[in-house]
Amino acid sequence: MPLHEIPSPLPGTFYRRPSPGEAPFVEPGATVAAGAVIGIVEVMKQFNQIETPTGGVVAEILVEDGDPVEAGQPLLRIEG
Repeated sequence: MPLHEIPSPLPGTFYRRPSPGEAPFVEPGATVAAGAVIGIVEVMKQFNQIETPTGGVVAEILVEDGDPVEAGQPLLRIEG
């Protein structure tokens, strides 16, 4: 099956969780549907939900919670 990289649409800080202490949106091995929220990118105190355009199985998460990201930087890979 092909791997699809999900890029960050904008630069900012990537968060894997909706808020501190909560479970991550997705983990490797999780099955997600198209439109599922896979993380949040914060830009100047604005929190932007990142949705996957395709469904499948989360193969790999490429950034850690709280990491700075650039626009176009791959966040995770989905197999499907």
